[in-house]
Parts: sequence; structure tokens; C-alpha cells
Amino acid sequence: MAVSLRATGTTLEEAPASSARDFITLMKPNVMQLVVFTGAVGLFLAPGTLHPLLMAVTLLAILVGAGASAAINNWYDVDIDTRMARTRNRPTAAGRIAAEDALGFGVVMAILSVMVLGLATNWLAAGLLAFTIGFYVFVYTMWLKRRTPQNIVIGGAAGALPPVVAWAAVTGTVDLLPVLMFLIVFLWTPPHFWALALYRSGDYAKVGVPMLPVVAGAEHTRDQILWYTVALGVVTLLPTLTGQLGLVYGVLALALSGEFLRRAVQLRRSRSDVVAMRLFRFSIIYLFAVFLAMVVDRILPLVLP
Repeated sequence: MAVSLRATGTTLEEAPASSARDFITLMKPNVMQLVVFTGAVGLFLAPGTLHPLLMAVTLLAILVGAGASAAINNWYDVDIDTRMARTRNRPTAAGRIAAEDALGFGVVMAILSVMVLGLATNWLAAGLLAFTIGFYVFVYTMWLKRRTPQNIVIGGAAGALPPVVAWAAVTGTVDLLPVLMFLIVFLWTPPHFWALALYRSGDYAKVGVPMLPVVAGAEHTRDQILWYTVALGVVTLLPTLTGQLGLVYGVLALALSGEFLRRAVQLRRSRSDVVAMRLFRFSIIYLFAVFLAMVVDRILPLVLP
């Protein structure tokens, strides 16, 4: 691959050549794993049938749509990513992919993901995917992220929509269970990201991103993490309380939410960055486990005598 040149001050230096791995990194694969998994659970729980090939296409469209959003986010945030320790090695920030190439890649992938999903399943699912991408790019990245400490709260709606998209791909409708799945991810997002923001508050302050610990302080952030964790625990039980899922899910969700709450209380009493990072890491396990519990709840009655 050709090596490009980029300006650095008054001189030109060779920029590292981009690779296929850089374009994969551009799409934030760690985030994509959660997005695809929650989407897959929505696909599994939805009533009705979908050809296995169309199921694979649906998950691929969700994956590519999420990756497209991330690529556009990398283009828009390149100015601050270069100055933050957590993000300075991203392909755009490090100069391995030009910002305008990331934008073009993201736009093309976004259009393809929506069109393929619409043609393969239905246009409600495609429209929801388009809304998800647009919300993440225009509402979260361009509008909220640099303007309000509620950026994560409101912007979290984008990351919460994949199970709804997947459900709609199967049924052509949006029902109560995918709405509850949306609410679970939506309420999970603030404590998840605020725990990271506590650990990285200096990074965010340096570039002027008004994350909650920067504008309201660490103590207020710990309070908010605790209250959102309580709300999350209540909403996580709603699929059982409304009869959408069974007791197996309810018991597992209660146990997982209890552990999340214990860790949030521990963080509230602690000033340690280590405790904040432990909560952040556990929150990822928590979301995977809650959605896996939904699958277990549906499968267990089928395999037990």
C-alpha cells in the first residue's frame, strides 16, 4: 500500500500506511461485539421465522451500521482524539487513515447497511437502523458530546436500538419485549461510561468534553452511577414482571443486578480509580450476561424434561 505524507507543523513526515486491520479498528470492534450480541438476542427472541441466511444478513447489517457510525465518529473527533491518551492511537488520530477517508468509508458503509437490510428483510428494520446511525452521528457525536454532560444519557439511545432493529427484521413490528431490551441498554449506558469517565476525567477535561465528572465532579458522578444502577435493576426485572420472560431470567437478572448495585455502592464509598475501572469492566460482563439470561430463559424449558 502506498505511503502518504502529512503535514506536521512546518515539515512533512511520512504517515504510517493504513491496513485492513486499521479499517477494522476504525469501526471500534469492542463496541460492535456488544451491539451484535444484543441484536442477535433480539433476533432469537422475536416470534416468527427468518431464513438463516437472512438472519446472518441482518446481523451483518447491524454490525456494518455500527462500524459505519464509529468510522464517522473517528472522522469528526480526530481533533480531540489526537490529544487523549485513550484515543490517540486510533487510526485517524495516529494518521494511519486520513480523516476524509474515514468519513467516506463510514458514509458508504452506512448506506450499504441500510439498503441491504431493507432489501433483505423490511423497511421498518432498515429505517430503525438508519435512525440509529443518524442519531449516533448527528445527535450524539456532533451535537451532544461537546455540549452537555447529558451526552451519554441521551446519546445512549443509539447503542440501545440494535435489539429493536433485529426484532423488527423478523416481525415487521416493534413490541413490548424489544422496548424493554432497549430500556435495559439505555439505562446501562450512563453507569457504564461514567465509570470510565471517572478514570479518564483528566483526558476529557484536557480536550473540553463536558463529561459528568468534569463539570459536576466525581462525587456527583458516583451518586448518579448509583441511582442509574438502581433504575437499571428495576427495569431489568420488567420482562419477567410483565410476563414477557420467565422466572429463570428474573432470578438471573436479579442476581446480576444485585452484584452491579453492590459494586456501585462500593464505588460511591470509594475515591479509587481502580474501583471505577472494575465497575466499568464488570458492566460489560453484566450486559452480556443479562441478555444471555434471556436466551437461557427461552431455551431451558425446551431442553428440560
